[in-house]
Amino acid sequence: MKKNLLNLRWVVLALFVFTSCDFSDDDPQPNSNEYFVSATPLNTVPKQALQLYATTAGFANFVSYIDYDVEFYRVIYNTTYKGSTVQASGLLCIPKDTPAPPALVSAQHGTMFVDDDAPSNFPKTFSGFELFATVGYITVIPDYIGYGNTKNIVHPYYDEAHTAGAVVDMIKAVKFYLDREDIATNNNLFLVGYSEGGYATLAAQKEIESNAEHELELTAVAAGAGGYDLIGMMNTIATVPTYGEPSFLPLILHGYNVTYGWNRPYTDFFQQPYAGKIPGLLDGTKDREEINSELTILPADLFNPTFYANLRNPSGEPVLKQALIDNSLLDWVPKAPTRLYHGTQDEAVFYQTTVTAYDRFRAAGATNVSFVSIPNGTHRGSIEPMFLDALPWLASYDN
Repeated sequence: MKKNLLNLRWVVLALFVFTSCDFSDDDPQPNSNEYFVSATPLNTVPKQALQLYATTAGFANFVSYIDYDVEFYRVIYNTTYKGSTVQASGLLCIPKDTPAPPALVSAQHGTMFVDDDAPSNFPKTFSGFELFATVGYITVIPDYIGYGNTKNIVHPYYDEAHTAGAVVDMIKAVKFYLDREDIATNNNLFLVGYSEGGYATLAAQKEIESNAEHELELTAVAAGAGGYDLIGMMNTIATVPTYGEPSFLPLILHGYNVTYGWNRPYTDFFQQPYAGKIPGLLDGTKDREEINSELTILPADLFNPTFYANLRNPSGEPVLKQALIDNSLLDWVPKAPTRLYHGTQDEAVFYQTTVTAYDRFRAAGATNVSFVSIPNGTHRGSIEPMFLDALPWLASYDN
């Protein structure tokens, strides 16, 4: 798919003229907002080109919904990493000539390994969430800490505080920018995300709904295939004979190791030769398929034997397990209308994690949460069905 997208970029560049005011990375503008730093115009892409992007990226069934040309901007904004302010980045997508002021959607992408895949690198990359702008939503797509402008920081993968902060702070920055530029919205705010983005979406929802000082009100939320029950995920990986996406494992263990300052060597977690390979595999140049091919789908062979035994021992690895518990999103009650999605045959983020989250939300008194199961859906194969269901559902609240 990536080779096809690369070829598509040249086709698009040949067929259409992108308008741009400034292709520089950062063009700070006067502002008085603590979050917004800059918004650099990238290009304006006609809807015909975006239809090509959608088809090539596996969203052919979405093409009929694409109605608008879209202006793209690279946004730099302030957020917090380990108690200090850092300048993160993301993509802002503004549909052109909508008949009425549009709603704002914050769209959270899935797990990434390649630095160049950060959404703010558009049009070099295409996450799929840009499509929400083509149907008439002003769309923001955070890169997250660890990608884009903060690629020199180790991504705090599945860390609730940093994940939520990166999303919420970009929303605040973009709202300031839109207001400053007199770009009207209809005051509706939606959250959408898939995979890690599903987790990021619920983490941001929890943060917004738990802290009135953000002064943000959510209209509706759609989250797919996120690892909301992290301890349940890890317990399952420790007991199943095979796990089809081993690349996720060094990403989360390395992320926690750095974020929490454990400073443990890779050999604490992984056997050789895998422990020695992992620094090179996570250097930002290799994609998920390349990393998976260098690892093994057998957890018993991938993990250090002592570590593997401790994962299966209820009293083993207490610090890691507590971190997984602390970062799971099971201890709150969503308030805004929320729709959860998951494919029943998801081999990467187990279906049960959404079942557990949904059951916990309902038991705690959530009345606005629904669950859409995608029959026979794999991890990669369920994102388009989610989009196609979520689109009319979100539109039903956009009034």
